Amino acid sequence: MPRFPKDQPAGVIPAVLLPFHEDLSIDEASFKAHLTDVADVEGLSALTVNAHSTEVASCTADEQCRVMEIAGCTVGGRLPIVHGVWADGGIEAAAIARRASAGGASALLVFPPAPFTLGQSEEMVLVHFRRIADATDLPLIAFQYPRSTGQGYPLHTLLRLAHEIPTLRAIKDWTPEVPMHEVTIRALQGLSRPVNVLSTNSAWLFSSLVLGCKGLLSGAGSVIADLQARLFRAIQTNDLAEARRINDRIYPLARAFYADPFVDMHNRMKEALVLLGKLPRAVVRPPLVKISRAEIDLIREALMEAEMLPAARAARARA
Repeated sequence: MPRFPKDQPAGVIPAVLLPFHEDLSIDEASFKAHLTDVADVEGLSALTVNAHSTEVASCTADEQCRVMEIAGCTVGGRLPIVHGVWADGGIEAAAIARRASAGGASALLVFPPAPFTLGQSEEMVLVHFRRIADATDLPLIAFQYPRSTGQGYPLHTLLRLAHEIPTLRAIKDWTPEVPMHEVTIRALQGLSRPVNVLSTNSAWLFSSLVLGCKGLLSGAGSVIADLQARLFRAIQTNDLAEARRINDRIYPLARAFYADPFVDMHNRMKEALVLLGKLPRAVVRPPLVKISRAEIDLIREALMEAEMLPAARAARARA
């Protein structure tokens, strides 16, 4: 399968969704169609599976392997595939890394262990990443959570990871404080062996990318990969007027997707794809539940405002 240039993740990397049947089993046919639809967008660098967007917390190890197998067979010949490592312990994290590597993944997105909500030391973080790095030579992407969750890493810890884990090649930065986000970008990308910063601040993506991120890794790309790719390209070419125009279309969807409760973001993205005729149903696994009709109507309005629904496109053509 394709690898990232110099094994350094960069560019626009959508995290795809995982469709389910009404009985909560994986809808493989719809998943293949969704993968193909997203991968057809021009300007993407890779796709991500087995992450928040595919409801990885509710998927078994066997299901995660099947998700990777389907992704590899469907689009793996065209794009690198980033595989999430969601595990609370280092032993299981290393096992996932080995399975993902054997399954054809091109990079690993390492989620922070849940026990870190109770506190962490720098050595704990180093040991966790070192165990994963010892299990595979794939490039690693550290998922940097907000520090307020307890699972985010202090900058000094990130710098030690960059120095001591040679396969750490990027972070997916969810730092919500703009000044700290900029400090992180400058510090990691300014190293002698740079570590790329991929934005996941999709609720304010324009602002985040302008600070200098080398790419983005976002579940919203499951719906708006084309807009994200165009936004990233405009910012890379310093066409800020075009970037602002594209951001004006993204803005209503960002408000709809990332409303409270935040955990429903991918639930809402599934509903958007149903409204766009790209998924047959928007089923989520417990503890998530289907959102209300009123909220679905708000998503419809956001799609109209973003000029993504056929009626909006027709109105624009008549103008």
